This record gives sequence, structure tokens and C-alpha cells, in this order.
Amino acid sequence: MIKNYIKTAFRDLQKNKGFTAINILGLALGLATCLLIILYVVDELSYDRYNTKANRIYRVNEDLKLGDNSVKYAVCMPPLAKTLKTEYPYVENTVRLKNAGSWHVKKGNSNILENRLVYADPSLFDVFTLPMIEGSPSSALTEPNSVVITESTAKKYFNSVNAIGKTLVFNDNTPFKVTGVIHDVPKQSHFNFDFFLSMSTWPDSRSNEWLRSDYNTYVLLKNSTDAGKLAASFPELLRKFSGAQMQADMNMSIDAFEKSGSFFRMNLIPLTDIHLKSSLSGELGPNGTTQYIYIFSAIAIFILLIACVNFMNLSTARSSNRAREVGVRKVLGSDRKHLIAQFLTESVLVTFVATLLAFTAALFLLPLFNQLSGKELAINSQSLVWIIPSLLFISLFVGAIAGAYPAFYLSAFQPVDVLKGKLAAGFKGGRLRSFLVVFQFSISIFLIIGTLVIYNQLNYIQTKNLGYNRNQVLIVQNVFELNKQAKIFKQEVKEIPGVMNATMTGFLPTSNWKSTAIYYKDATLDQKKSLFPQSWEIDEDYVKTLDMKMVAGRSFSKDMPTDSTGIILNESAAKFLGFNDVNKILYRSQGGKNTLDNVKQYHVVGIVKDFNFSSLRESIGPVVMTLGENTGALSVKVDTKNLSALLSQIKDRWKELSPNVQINYSFMDQEFDASYRTEQRTGQIFIVFTSLAIVIACLGLFGLAAYAAEQRTKEIGIRKVLGASVSAIAGMLSKDFIKLVFISILIASPLAWYLMNKWLQDFAYRINIQWWVLVLAGMAALFIAVITVSFQSIKAAVANPVDSLKNE
Repeated sequence: MIKNYIKTAFRDLQKNKGFTAINILGLALGLATCLLIILYVVDELSYDRYNTKANRIYRVNEDLKLGDNSVKYAVCMPPLAKTLKTEYPYVENTVRLKNAGSWHVKKGNSNILENRLVYADPSLFDVFTLPMIEGSPSSALTEPNSVVITESTAKKYFNSVNAIGKTLVFNDNTPFKVTGVIHDVPKQSHFNFDFFLSMSTWPDSRSNEWLRSDYNTYVLLKNSTDAGKLAASFPELLRKFSGAQMQADMNMSIDAFEKSGSFFRMNLIPLTDIHLKSSLSGELGPNGTTQYIYIFSAIAIFILLIACVNFMNLSTARSSNRAREVGVRKVLGSDRKHLIAQFLTESVLVTFVATLLAFTAALFLLPLFNQLSGKELAINSQSLVWIIPSLLFISLFVGAIAGAYPAFYLSAFQPVDVLKGKLAAGFKGGRLRSFLVVFQFSISIFLIIGTLVIYNQLNYIQTKNLGYNRNQVLIVQNVFELNKQAKIFKQEVKEIPGVMNATMTGFLPTSNWKSTAIYYKDATLDQKKSLFPQSWEIDEDYVKTLDMKMVAGRSFSKDMPTDSTGIILNESAAKFLGFNDVNKILYRSQGGKNTLDNVKQYHVVGIVKDFNFSSLRESIGPVVMTLGENTGALSVKVDTKNLSALLSQIKDRWKELSPNVQINYSFMDQEFDASYRTEQRTGQIFIVFTSLAIVIACLGLFGLAAYAAEQRTKEIGIRKVLGASVSAIAGMLSKDFIKLVFISILIASPLAWYLMNKWLQDFAYRINIQWWVLVLAGMAALFIAVITVSFQSIKAAVANPVDSLKNE
């Protein structure tokens, strides 16, 4: 019987090749897109789950509020890890990580700049699952100047994983002994380092300071331990240790500190939540966001719904043509259950073929999707374990749902009514189909509006006046590698023709160099009159090189010796302090006890116009700039008319001063763009998927228009004989569909406006959704629908009426 169902299904599908092709193509596109998005979402949700103890690992975060200033940290105090392990019996282990920044590693006669280095405690391998290929996990990081490297790093420097006992030289003069080789850290990790340096190498690692934070601290709890129990103990722990040091250094109790409106708190975040739910100061790498998981999941559902709606629409439309077949079958003795089985078999067969095509398409499109999303997704034996059952379930589910209407509705017809022609056919009266058309075009219009909003926001980010000029600024990284010759390098670069100016500091608006300090309005060091800003060391060329604007006072000058105690504030800092002009005084503790003898006095020489130094998702915070000799980078304002020759001269100057260290450089506008790469990729993916959604919706509309024209063939012939024009007939066939698209516009526009406004709230600096965006999206959808329907309408209108009437 099943064989007969399948054979009959094939015959019917071959008989209606056009409808079958549209059905299969639309559903295959929807399923392929859905599969790609599911792979993306699964990848994002799988971060850090490779750790076998992931459900027991937590990171300790810090929240600090000082006066009206607050900041959230992903780092903690140096002695915290050891204290947690000794004070709390339910803490199984702890480990600290500290980003080591960028180092040059010697290979032969050259030095390679490496950016993925981190200091780690010996307990690293007890907490995280980082399997070793060579070495002992228990002792690999116990000795100073020892390093554990990844498998790919060992092959890069030694052409083999057999690297135990070998030496790597860092920054030309610091040897590290390789004590272990581990498998590469999985891509789905919130940290991804190639070099794990022993924490004992870092001199500050044994510090007992409880009032500073610079170590990422992780806690492994014992089985069945409630993390809330540990979190609840943090206030008492801080009162015991930080409070004692606060009393000693600041002559203030923690009660008085909190009474002033300030606080110092700690909290826990599960390891598996870090990637999607944490974006704090001091993160070990860029994290994702749950927002995009929701967005892409919604797009996947929308596109699959549009594809399923197409399938159902065309299936129900065609079902009317088969009413007479049902009547004949019933007269010949077929019972209802066999008719239901026949219709469901045909439906499931189509979805199964579409599923096979979708899987094949996903395989071919995956490399392109990886390039678009910045991922390294793959369909392998592990993913097939859930992909194949999921696709089979979807094909059966969609096939059953789409086939349910014709199966149960048509099989209920009375054969006498059917054979007498009492069954109404045609597009009119198809309320279910009308509803489904409105539904899928509402989704399409929603996606069009979303795409326009995202595009406009990204364009706003690209073109916004940031308070500095990032164009034509070359950044030479890690100038500290030149040691005492860094100043000479800057001076020689400034003399190169085509160089307009240069400033030497690592504190740039587009860099990750960040530093904070506490400044006070008066010498009493009153917490209520304190400022907790970004504190940057710059030189006298900084403001001019980056084309910043002074709103009061002046920039630093070589001719002013008193500028060694000078300060430049940004507008936000000045506003917070209530300073409208210069010649104001600020005070800063020099470390140790907060006494008047240990406080340095600064005078404000200038106020610079606010500039964006962090994500446009955040408001501009206070910045204090002091005159210093930071050699983190050299930013060069250049004339780009003959850029290649200019770059060559800069490289030559570097090579003369440091022949064994490779120069590394980038452009400030590129670094800025890189910081918004996630948003850019999101916009690109949104555009691609919106286009696919529209294509799928149009396939369904095309099929329905063809069906409507087919159902009214004789009516069209009669109208033409009676003198109706082609345009009148085309308009008659199109108006029903255009009416549905108008309804879709009215439904989708307010919903899209509301939800996209919610998305924009995540940006401190954002566009307002203009009325023309909604109008443009509606017009685009209308235009697409008109073009789609008109093709079939005009085709039917220009047909020879003799052909449609000769059988009457």
C-alpha cells in the first residue's frame, strides 16, 4: 500500500512540475538558511562547555563605585584566589590568569610579534580542561620562566610537538623553558592563548594588595556546592581583608567608605555565561552577546515559517483541483483513511526531497557563511548526530502540517457534491491562503525595516564625528621595543616628507590600553568630591596629531616646564567636577597611605572636546590626561599621496634602530572598524537573510498568482472577447494580492519600529528611526509583489482567448 502511495505521489508531482519545483525550491532555501543559523547559534551557546568541570567553574567579578563614578571589572585583587581556597572548604581550587600583552618571540634571526600570551597559576590544568600532549600538568607552571605552549605554536617554532626542555626567547633577552605542550585551545573558549607563562615569573603575582584589581580569578567549587553560598560570603570577606587595608592606607573604615555613597563588591558569573553575558573591563578577549542569538534565532524561525507557509499555501491551492479525483476515488470504494494517507505521503515526499537539497546547499554555502560571520563552523560527525535527526523531524513535521489541510479537508467531501461541481474553487474565498500571504509578507517587511535600521546605524557609526580624526593616522605598535631609542625614532619619523605630525603613547581612542586613577577636588581626599576617570599619559603632540579640539585652555607644550604637573580634562570630566575653565587644582594619591604628605597636586591647563574612546554603545566617560613618556605606540599623521614610499622610509628608520625586531603597524580607521566588526557582520548577515526571505516569499506569491490565473482562465477569455484590455485584466488579477501586501505593511511597520527601537537602546549614540524607513520598506515590498504577480497576470491577460474557450 505504501509503495502505491509513493508511486501515485510521484505521478501527481510530475504532472504539476511547476508547482512542485516552486514548493521544493522554496522549502529547500528555507531549511538551508535555518540550518546555517542553527549551526551559528549552537556554536555561540557551546562556549567553554568543552571543560569537563564547566558547571562548577565561576569567575569572580568586581563592581566598584566611587562617589558618582562606577565601573565593572572582570578582574580581582592579587591575593583573592589564595584566600578563597584557604578560607572556604567548599572551594576545590582556584586559578588566576593575567593577560601578558604583546611580546616578540625569537625564531632564528627574526622576532615574531605574538599577542596571545597570558600568565597562569600552576592550578590552571586542575580547573580547565586543557589536555597535555607532553609534560606534567601538576608541575608545568610551577617554576619561574617556564611556559606551556599549544600544539600549533610548538610546530611553528620547533616544527614538532616534541618541545619539552627547549627554550623560547622573549623580547630578545628573556628565555623561557618549555615545560608542556597542550592541544590548541578550542575556538569556543572565552580565552584563546598560545603561550601560558608561569605566574611566578610575574613579580607582582605575590602581592597582598586588596585595593587594586588586575587578575582574572576563577573558582572551582566542589560537587553539590551552591555558588550562592560563596557569593553571600563576599561582603564579610571584603570587610575582613579590603577593609583592613583601606583603614591602613586611606585612614577610612569600610563603613565610612560605604556611607559616603561608594561601594566595593564582588559577584560570581558561571563560566558558560561569560561569552554571551559578560562585557566588562579586563575581559580576556572579545565576547559575544545574547542579543544576536535572539536576533538570528528569530530570523531562522521567520525564514522557516515563510518557507512552510509557501508550502502550505501552494498545497492548499492545488488541493481544490483534486476534489474531483477525491470524488471518483470515493465512488470506486476508497475510504477516508487511505485518502488521508495519500495526501500526507505526497506532502512528506516533497519535504524530504527539499530537506536533501537543503542539506546539500548548506554544505556548499557553509564556507561563504563562515567568511560572512567570522566563524569556523563545520558539518562533521559530531554535528551530524543532531543535524540528521533534526532535519528528519522537520521534514516529517512540515510535511504533516502542510499536508493536513488537503488530507483532512478534501477527504471529507461528499462524492455527490464534488461530481456535481458544487465545490467552489479559485483564489477568492481562500481565507486561509490570504492569511498566510499576509503572515509571510509581514515577516518580509519586518526584515526589510530591520535591515534598513541596522544599515543606517552602522553608517552612523562610520560617519559620526568622534571628537578626533582617525583618517590618515598610521599606528606603529610596541615602540617600547626600541627602549631608549624610542624618542629618536619619533623624531626621525617626524622629519620624513609626508609626515605631518606624530605622537608617542599607547593610550589611543581605538586601543585597548586603559588605566584608571582617583583624583580629588581638594586636599582632604574626600570621597564625595572624587573623580574616577580614565588616566592617560600623552605627549605634547597628542592633541594636534589626532586633530582634537580644545574648548578651554591649551594643550601641553615643550616650552612650559610646569606642564609636568599639568592636566588636560575632557568635557565630561570637567562637567563632573564643575569646572568651566582652567586654572583649577586636582589632587592624586601617589600610592601607599592617603595622607597629605603622599598626595600630588596637578593644575588644569586645558579642556578638550569630548571624544569617543570606547564603544558607541557607551556614553563618553571622564578622561584625565597627564604629560608623560608612554612608548606603547607611535601614531603618525601622514599624507597618503605617496603612502608606499612613506611606509618604506618608516620601516627603514625602524630597521636601523632595531634590526632584529619586526615592525608592526596598522591604521587607526581600520582599528576603529575592527571594533565594530560584530555589528558589521550582523548587518551583512541580516541583509543576506532578508533577501532570502523575500525570494522565498516571492516564490510562493508567484505560484499563487499562477494558480489564480489558471483558475480564472475562462473568465479572462470571456472578458477579452467582450473588449477588456490587457491592463484591466492584469489589474483585476493583481489587486487581490496587492491588497494583502498593504495589510502586511500595516501590521509589520509598527511592530518593526518598536522592536528595532529596542535594539537601538543598546547604543548610547544612535539614530532615530525616520518615517521614510517604514515607507521605503513598504514600497519595496509592494514593488516586489507587483513585479512578481504582474508577470503571471500579464501572461494570462495576453493569452489568446480562443485557447481558453475552445473547450467550452
